[in-house]
Amino acid sequence: MRTDILNYHSLALSNDTIAIRDKVDEKLVHVFDASTGKALGDGKPIAHKFDVMEIGLDQYGPASERRLSIVDKNRDLHLTSVRTVGKTQQIIKLGTMISSLSWNDTTNILSALQDGKLSVWYYPNAVYVDKELLSKTILEKDTSEFGKNPNLVSFLGNHLTIRRADGSLVSTGIIPYPAMLHELVYGNRWEDAVRLCRFVKDPAMWGCLAAMAAYAKELNTAEIAYAAIDEADKVEFIIHIKEIPSKEARSAEMALFCGNSQDAEGILLQGGLIFRAIMMNIELYNWDRALELAVKHKTHVDTVLAYRQKFLDDFDKKETNKRFLQYAEGVEVNWEKIEAKIENEYQKERDKPDKYRK
Repeated sequence: MRTDILNYHSLALSNDTIAIRDKVDEKLVHVFDASTGKALGDGKPIAHKFDVMEIGLDQYGPASERRLSIVDKNRDLHLTSVRTVGKTQQIIKLGTMISSLSWNDTTNILSALQDGKLSVWYYPNAVYVDKELLSKTILEKDTSEFGKNPNLVSFLGNHLTIRRADGSLVSTGIIPYPAMLHELVYGNRWEDAVRLCRFVKDPAMWGCLAAMAAYAKELNTAEIAYAAIDEADKVEFIIHIKEIPSKEARSAEMALFCGNSQDAEGILLQGGLIFRAIMMNIELYNWDRALELAVKHKTHVDTVLAYRQKFLDDFDKKETNKRFLQYAEGVEVNWEKIEAKIENEYQKERDKPDKYRK
């Protein structure tokens, strides 16, 4: 570690996390726990495809959800999580042609100067929930008033400070409502969050609330927010999820809704819902994983084989997977028995409803 080569481009700090760009290999970012100094994740640095030019850390919320922003040599902006033990590292693109960026000091709102405009992502975490919402939760302002080559200095409260090319400082502001919405959501005050959005009547606020509620698996609020931005298909899907009697199954469906199939499977297995975990993998065409779960737990092997054969028949193909050929020899596929077993599994869930549904 050489402190003389550290600067605000290569070093990022929050209350619980330190991120430092590797000097030798600039594609790597090392992330440490601020209190213990231990490397986070699996002990390996975050590896990007291109050289990293600038990094930043969000400042609010639990340490387990800390996000790192990365601007690479192509001036593309990416977002990733810094704590990913047992999970695949996801680096997701947020924007292009970024000249400078700054996280808000009190809420996880991200600002950046890009291609002649100031962009403010009210809820950048939406990219992990529903990418379609990202464009609906962003504010864009023209930067011609700041002259050529302006640079973001700070983002404090609702005010952004920008340095012009001649060195002078100018400021601009954003509406206070997104920060208020963040506070209400972090305090689990969902009804107040809905009231705020109804008062403001801004589609960007509803988009933020929809993503926040989906991420927190707050189904009633997610349904209201998605309805407010005319996402009828997603409202129908959320209503379908609310009808599922098992809390674990609902949580898994919401994780799947957010594109986190690994988390969804983990929730189901932890809740003892082996059948749902197998069916989820079948529906995602993860055939090897579905068979692996069925064999490991000695249940529904015939179900997996039956759906696999139906899938192959639909495309007029023959089985070539050695494992499926191996188990097909000793397992009888009887659709009547399989359908009865499936109905029995769903009945077990219905017999143990929880108090969530309203």
